[in-house]
Amino acid sequence: MERGDRRKNKNVKTLNNKNILYLWLLLAGVALIVVALFMYAKSLNTTNKESTLNLEQIAQNTESASTEMGKTVEESKETNTAVTNVITNTATNSISDANTTNTTNTTNTTNTSKTNTSVSSSNSSSDNKTSNNTAAKESKTQEKAEEPKKNLEFAKPVDGEIVKDYAKDNLLYSNTLDEWTTHTGIDIKADKGTVVKAAEAGTIKSIKNDPRYGLTIVIEHNDTYQTVYSNLLSSEFVVEGEKVEKGQSIGTVGNTAPFEIADEPHLHFEILKNSLQEDPNNYIK
Repeated sequence: MERGDRRKNKNVKTLNNKNILYLWLLLAGVALIVVALFMYAKSLNTTNKESTLNLEQIAQNTESASTEMGKTVEESKETNTAVTNVITNTATNSISDANTTNTTNTTNTTNTSKTNTSVSSSNSSSDNKTSNNTAAKESKTQEKAEEPKKNLEFAKPVDGEIVKDYAKDNLLYSNTLDEWTTHTGIDIKADKGTVVKAAEAGTIKSIKNDPRYGLTIVIEHNDTYQTVYSNLLSSEFVVEGEKVEKGQSIGTVGNTAPFEIADEPHLHFEILKNSLQEDPNNYIK
């Protein structure tokens, strides 16, 4: 009996729980319906307000139009007369201002024309001077370009026997160094104190004491050739920067070259083309 009662009690509790759940679901559904109705009513209220405002604006516009249409003929005439007077006064003032502006512009145009004429004359004079100077410079440049380069004919700078020849690509024995070495010029035998002459006209580029070839004079003949005179005793005949003629005395033979001190007095002579040693025998005539 007790077991049967317990089962009945459980069934009753289960039914009660289900009933409560259904009741909550019903309440939730009602709440959703109420919220939806409230939102719909609010939307209708907003739409009605907007319609009312539009109707009021239409009524105001209608009243304004009616008022304008209700003006008398006399008021319209007065309005038209006032407008006509304003237009007439404005036109008169505009014509007066235009005349004043035209007079001022004419005066300014005249002054500007005079100024421009003066400036134009000045610029024309300046341009003519510049053109003349440019033409003169171009003429001088063309004359220099047209001048043919003088053919150089090198003379032997001192009379004597060539005791050591040019040997840039092979070796010669050096008594001073006691070894075989190259020789970038020719050695012309001459007594000590013999006058050395310029092989060709040019400018004295430098006078220096070379650590290998002693007292040395370098003459620059043009932008291509140079001649070198070494192992000199003196160079009192010329100074650096001096222009010399072909055959002009420039120094005397000595024995000042440390690399050739064991040799007899002679002139060590070189010819350079584009700063490179050439065989003097190919140039001396």
